[in-house]
Amino acid sequence: MSKNYDVIIAGCGAAGLYAAINLPRELNILIICKRDLPLCNSSLAQGGIAGVYNSPSDNIQYHQNDTLIAGSFKNNVEAVHTLVSEAAQDIERIIELGVDFDKNPDGTYHRTLEGGHSHHRIFHHADATGKEITTTLLENVQKLSNVTIMENTMMCSVKQTKTGYSAFLKLFDDTYETCNCHFMILATGGIGRVYQFTTNSAIATGDGITFAYEMGAKIKNLSYVQFHPTAFNNRATRECFLISEAVRGEGAHLLNCKKERFMHNYDERLELAPRDVVSHAIVLESRKQNSTDFYLDISYKDSEFLKKRFPMIYKNLLEQGYDLTKEPVPIFPCQHYLMGGIDVDNNSETSLPNLYACGECSHTGVHGSNRLASNSLLEALVFSRHAANSIASRLADVPKDFEEAEFDAHVGAPRIPKGVRTETRKILQNCYFVIPDKKAAAEGFKRVKEIRDDLINGGYFMDADFVLAKSIVTVAYIILGEVME
Repeated sequence: MSKNYDVIIAGCGAAGLYAAINLPRELNILIICKRDLPLCNSSLAQGGIAGVYNSPSDNIQYHQNDTLIAGSFKNNVEAVHTLVSEAAQDIERIIELGVDFDKNPDGTYHRTLEGGHSHHRIFHHADATGKEITTTLLENVQKLSNVTIMENTMMCSVKQTKTGYSAFLKLFDDTYETCNCHFMILATGGIGRVYQFTTNSAIATGDGITFAYEMGAKIKNLSYVQFHPTAFNNRATRECFLISEAVRGEGAHLLNCKKERFMHNYDERLELAPRDVVSHAIVLESRKQNSTDFYLDISYKDSEFLKKRFPMIYKNLLEQGYDLTKEPVPIFPCQHYLMGGIDVDNNSETSLPNLYACGECSHTGVHGSNRLASNSLLEALVFSRHAANSIASRLADVPKDFEEAEFDAHVGAPRIPKGVRTETRKILQNCYFVIPDKKAAAEGFKRVKEIRDDLINGGYFMDADFVLAKSIVTVAYIILGEVME
């Protein structure tokens, strides 16, 4: 295996794959995939990708306004304009690459509606759009002779060098390797596993954010955490199955424990209010009714339409004992997405030279304090392309050699204490969920700091448990630190 690369990309979701596709073919690229190739948050995205593309009744100003409103006008307006104005070219590009969006009988693309959107602008592949996009992008990347993909490889540490960056990797066979690069793109996804309950996959532990933070990169608005209002509520599993925004877009009603609609008491947009508004309403209604029993009901719609429109959701709910076409299904808010992250400019470059961040781990500012539905896949595409273009523009200034940093896995040292991740998740779930508890957050911050200090200074063996725990604890430490400010 080559140890020196022009570009190392950490992450194999939409952002990482699309960056590889857009980088010049003469570059030697390494993509690091933490677990199996299909496992990423991008592939779990159900609703679709938002964008104004061949849309006679829609325009980018409408899309921009909807994004700003959803984000409580805390967005970076320049980044939002970039997002909405460049959506068409990236949607067209992934269609050229083979992404199969649903069409109407007349051959035009079907666009659905989701909460916070004023127009039907969501391109989708049934209710498994993320899987369709990431599968297609991966197929294209695997054909590139200049790209090496290392599967089941954990990035344990990253250090800045005089010629770029060194990554300390734990390979699938439990051996360690150091790889070097001139440019690095962090596309490591979200932080869902910092919470007890999340819609995120097992890889969402905030590793990239932690590495960037440890190297001194600026982290911004990590406390901007989005809680999706309609996660399936079986009260058992840590990874909660998401019931897409698109179900409400097609007319589903939210019901309280009395099986009564209640959104009219909280917002005139009813079920189609932005996610943070709906989540807040559910929690307030929960306190009012003294119950966490809530339901999503679309059973009044034609059953064949629902089965065709939401095949994956229908199948998954059946496996849990619920028929979407016949009855209300239990839901409750759940951690879903991160709007903050590694702060980047409009080219996706961090505050450290030649270190880029794309996708959910980055903070472009497009989402403000609450992401508009189906803007996440779009952000991953638009800004990873910007990162690739920025790298391509700097190749003439790249040094010819590679410096390698030194790492120590502390092989033979004690392993971390048991229960670190469990305790941290409980702290976040209790003090920073939908409506924060500042008193509990202050106490939680003190305990999380103690845990983090021990992990950093304890000289523990750098195995997977250590890396994941340190990431989770560091993310919790930053979030609660922001809450305390």
